Amino acid sequence: MLSGLLIFPFCRNLKVNIRLTVKHFKGVFKISLFQTALLYTFFYQGINKTPAAIAAIVVGAGPLFIAFLAHFITGRDPLTKRKIVALLTGFSGIILLALAKDRNIENHAAVMLGILLLVIGNLAGSYGNILVSQDRFGISPVFLNAVQIFMGGVMILIVSFIFEDVSITQKPLLFYGALLWLGFLSAAAFSLWFVVLSRPEIKVSEINVWKFIIPLLGAAISWLLIAGEGPRWYTIAGMILIASAIVVMYGVRKNS
Repeated sequence: MLSGLLIFPFCRNLKVNIRLTVKHFKGVFKISLFQTALLYTFFYQGINKTPAAIAAIVVGAGPLFIAFLAHFITGRDPLTKRKIVALLTGFSGIILLALAKDRNIENHAAVMLGILLLVIGNLAGSYGNILVSQDRFGISPVFLNAVQIFMGGVMILIVSFIFEDVSITQKPLLFYGALLWLGFLSAAAFSLWFVVLSRPEIKVSEINVWKFIIPLLGAAISWLLIAGEGPRWYTIAGMILIASAIVVMYGVRKNS
């Protein structure tokens, strides 16, 4: 909700965008439901039940879900051989980056439930990406993101009362600073993402292959900031596979 509020001051043509949002409220609500509410509700519930390695693999498989869904839903995003090779290569890199994190599985039933919740969240987010790329109803992508992330946040807040205890206590100043920073990051990242998805020449499955860079950047930043963290052979190999996936996807595609 905070992220959505942070974006509104940067939106232009508010009257036009508000009118279009009201006119196409059903479609905007649908985007909010899948792109934010369902995605993060299932993500946070699933990641609490799943070992880090398995969670990283499932979450990192997002581009695979998007590629398959886009192939069947959009009608303009065929699942070519090159795309399949690129996605599987990137997925293999994520597996290498994740396997050494946590290999112990104590409660198999809980882990299976966690995996199922993460898969559902992945599917929801993938479908939300496709909805954004298909039709923005003429609404500015930045304004659409502000509305959908705020509405999605409201939905998550309502659901949180079911899973969380309500506790209103004074927090340290650092807490509020971190909360504001995280809200800003979500606002900026989602706005840029919506701008990219709104471009007609962009294929949603192809742009999502860049999400394979997330674990790569996460590993690199952890080496710099976290004591005791450092590169290992499997992290280097995983990075090479992820970089190769992008090269395969965006190389010369005369026969694709």
